Parts: sequence; C-alpha cells; structure tokens
Amino acid sequence: MDRRDLPIAFFDSGVGGISVLKEAVALMPAEQYLYFGDSANAPYGTRKIEEIRALTLEHAAHLYAQGIKALVIACNTATSAAIRPLREIYTDIPVIGIEPALKPAALMAQHPSVIVMATPLTVAGDKFRDLLGKYSDRADVIPLACPGLMEYVEQGCLDTPQVRQYLQDLLTPALTEHHPDAIVLGCTHYPFVRPLIRQIAGPSVRIFDGGAGTARELQRRLRESGFLSAHTTPGSVQIKDSLPEKTALCRMLLETASIS
Repeated sequence: MDRRDLPIAFFDSGVGGISVLKEAVALMPAEQYLYFGDSANAPYGTRKIEEIRALTLEHAAHLYAQGIKALVIACNTATSAAIRPLREIYTDIPVIGIEPALKPAALMAQHPSVIVMATPLTVAGDKFRDLLGKYSDRADVIPLACPGLMEYVEQGCLDTPQVRQYLQDLLTPALTEHHPDAIVLGCTHYPFVRPLIRQIAGPSVRIFDGGAGTARELQRRLRESGFLSAHTTPGSVQIKDSLPEKTALCRMLLETASIS
C-alpha cells in the first residue's frame, strides 16, 4: 500500500483529543484518521508519570501495528510524559505532541496579560512552570487551575447550567482582578466549552488553544515526509475508546460540538 493512503493516528486519555482531530479534519479532509481514547484509565493527570508513559507507549504500539503514517499525542499530560521516547522509537513517521498555546498569546501584543486555564496537576507540573518561565518577560502569565472541568467534558456536559455556573464562578474573579488580553485553553478538553468561556470573558479577550497549531504542524510534517494524501475526496474517521460507551460521545463531539 502507498504510505500516503495510511491513516493518521490520534491518541488521548479520553475525549479531549477530538478537539485536535476536528482541526486536522478541517485542514486535511482527504486524509484517513484513526482515533483512540483511553477513557478506561482516565484521568491520566492523577497517575504517576511512569504509569502515564507506560500506558501511552502501549497504546502507541497498538496504533502503529495497525499501519499508520503519523502519530498525534493529543493530550498535554501524555505529551509531557512520553513524547521523547515515542520519537526515539518511531523514527519512520512524524510523532506530534501538544502543549498550551502560550507563545502566540504572549506575542499578541506588547506585554499582554494572559490567563492559562489548565488542570490542577498540569499547573503544578515542572513542564508547565518551565513553559510559563519562557514567556514571563513577554507577558503577565496567570495560571488558573480548573478542577473538575475536564470531567464535565468527559461526561458530555458542554452547555448545562452546572457547567455555565462553574465557569462563571471560576472566571469572574480572575477576569476582574487581571483584566486579561487573552485566555489560553491548556487542556484539549477545554475547547468544547470555548463558546461558554467566550460569553463570560466577552468579545475583547482573545482565546487560544493548541489544536489548530498542532494540525498545521502535522500537515507540515506530512508534506515534508512526502506522506500527504494525494486524494481529493473526503477521507474517513475511525473512532475507538477503551470504554465502548465513550465512542458515541467522541463521534458526537467530532460531528456536532462547537470549538469556536
């Protein structure tokens, strides 16, 4: 088989990576996609880094064995834990990770104020602190831990009174105190509640997430490798989850949920 016809694999610890997959499908609709979410072992953020790395390597090996031309780790936690060994193992395909889109937010203006929404464990991690440190001279960066927000999305609660009130209670004090120019969505689950965040933050606050940038980097790496599909008709998307009941939610998020 022509390698250009092989699928691009996406991996996440749950349903959040669908937000990145949506961006890739929009950018490269002729490609074939294979998505796997490991909801049975979610959330990864509560596990030790060794466990996260082992789970990610295990599922990456399973995806690679099916025949793929690229691997996207559409999870900040799994990227942090396993992207280096994955790139050492799979040297014949592009391996793409994700991190919070702090760079474009920090460079959007002269020393902007930027709120970074992330899971509590991401906020507490060394990698996150290192990322904030890289841009501390370019922007006022305010980490905002969001306990429970990922779990709302995992349950398919995207625009319920509970989620709306949660975001109102979380964001209003930060918006009042810091008057941010931008908000960075530091978890791949968060774009699914972006419309609510936009309503609360108002039209003057720019919202960034890493999905579109990851899709563009994937396209660049595929082109560089000569792996871009030569087809012009729409490709297909296969979705599986280690919890079968989550597969339907993933499909719904891909087909109907707004991330703009």
